[in-house]
Amino acid sequence: VQLQASGGGLVQAGGSLRLSCTASGRTFGLNIMGWYRQAPGKQRELVASINRWSTTTYADSLKDRFTISRSNVNARDTVYLQLNTLKPDDTGVYYCNTWPDTVYSWGQGTQVTVSS
Repeated sequence: VQLQASGGGLVQAGGSLRLSCTASGRTFGLNIMGWYRQAPGKQRELVASINRWSTTTYADSLKDRFTISRSNVNARDTVYLQLNTLKPDDTGVYYCNTWPDTVYSWGQGTQVTVSS
């Protein structure tokens, strides 16, 4: 299974982006899915997670600006991350994977760059 994250880009501070993640066009199964990010020079951190019943968790500092969601269309799961009121500190590569254990190989992620 290959994870594919998309939707990143260059945005000005205060802007929004919507990230998407799929798993080779398949379902995520029973796994809790998470969005992670890695800022330049920092370790990868969990941003948010969502289980199959759409119960969510967030990093405390981000829960007011980011929203995780998921959908299933034609037996294909997608997990989304809506990023609002972006700040330069949100710059980094955003990845999706299972949580708390990472079952899949890390994909390339999607780059989010927020300019001031």
